[in-house]
Amino acid sequence: MGSPSSVQPPRGKIGRIVAASLVGTTIEWYDFFLYGSAAALVFNTLFFPSSDPLVGTLLAFLTYAVGFAARPLGGVVFGHYGDKIGRKKLLVLSLLMMGGATFAMGLLPTHASIGVWAPILLTVLRLVQGFALGGEWGGAVLLVSEHGGDERRGFWASWPQSGAPGGNLLATGVLALLAAVQSDEAFLAWGWRIPFLLSGVLVMIGLWIRISVEESPVFLEAQRKSDAAAARGVKEQAPVVQVFRRSWREVLLAIGTRFGENISYYILTAFLLVYVTVHLDMSKSDALNAVLIGSAVHFVTIPMWGALSDRWGRRPVTLIGAVGMAFWAFGFFALLDTKSFPVIVSAVTLGLLLHGAMYGPQAAFISEMFDTKVRYSGASMGSQLASIIGGALAPLIAVELLKDYESSVPISVYLCFASLVTAVTVWVAKETRGRDLTKDGLDGSVPAPPAAAVKDSVPLGH
Repeated sequence: MGSPSSVQPPRGKIGRIVAASLVGTTIEWYDFFLYGSAAALVFNTLFFPSSDPLVGTLLAFLTYAVGFAARPLGGVVFGHYGDKIGRKKLLVLSLLMMGGATFAMGLLPTHASIGVWAPILLTVLRLVQGFALGGEWGGAVLLVSEHGGDERRGFWASWPQSGAPGGNLLATGVLALLAAVQSDEAFLAWGWRIPFLLSGVLVMIGLWIRISVEESPVFLEAQRKSDAAAARGVKEQAPVVQVFRRSWREVLLAIGTRFGENISYYILTAFLLVYVTVHLDMSKSDALNAVLIGSAVHFVTIPMWGALSDRWGRRPVTLIGAVGMAFWAFGFFALLDTKSFPVIVSAVTLGLLLHGAMYGPQAAFISEMFDTKVRYSGASMGSQLASIIGGALAPLIAVELLKDYESSVPISVYLCFASLVTAVTVWVAKETRGRDLTKDGLDGSVPAPPAAAVKDSVPLGH
């Protein structure tokens, strides 16, 4: 009999697991991205009033970055308990925390009503959002990775990744709809609250789906072995301690793998809203609709990239996205500057397509770097630390560069550099495709790929 990782699960069962992870992740990213869109469009005037639009936006994005700062702490806490008591329980908790914080944002009074307390309360709720999301990513991708078999893990694990553009699609779509049917005055007065309050309904749907799934069989097997070892008097260190003692190289590789992907995503989505509306003086609807269309394509193509990584390997597919993005960084803003809506849509869509090549294989790639007993902790820490130095700062750095130079060229250089960091990291990393997740240690656990796959793959490093 094969291991829990190597045996292909029934299609219906893995479908339920994927649906639970995708729906929950989409809702959590909806909540998180809703804040980013609102920071670019309304929070700068309602919570951080300033005579200079870019200064107000910069302050709004500072609280946006605070959410990222809380994500590594969430990754450590959720990772520790996720490796101790299971993936499912922590995923339910993260969804409740995220949804509650987002719903509360929709009830907040603005700066005009309570002064400085408005941005303070907004920042506290943003911290809760970040803490919850820090535990969400690792749990969602691991639940799918550990249920799926070795041969198609890249495809199945990429579906929770689609939750990011799915959430962005949902958040941007709701905001675009409101912007289309409301005047700017009505939207600023009360319309912006509707998407936040809607989160309460979405969370109830997500909880109903998530509670129905089974715990990861790979985790249950590891837990059984740990309990047997404990019965013999063997004491294990806390997962987070084991990660830093035994897997710190993998944490660094996870950070590097996510660096360019993370920065590029927030430049292509959150900062784009600022660039198009403030710098190019185009309408909110144009900016939102461009992201909306690009996110729809992104959502569909991420699993395609994940499936391709099952055939070619995680590294070659990721390198396609990283190197492509390094070049696209310069063409992207040149196309935005045309102020043509179809051209802007094309620029965003192609950028997100390249991003998907980095993002699609990432869930399987990072999951396969770590052993089961520390997988939640290691994957969460690596991914969320990358979010601080990458995604958290990306809109801030881009806005500051635009403010100082009044040109997109420095932003293009920044995006190119970030993409090359990911390309170099992936180049030196080991291929993980086909790893049996029930076995400890990457070396010797990845079977040789079939001859057809070797023929079709790209020979890269070691």
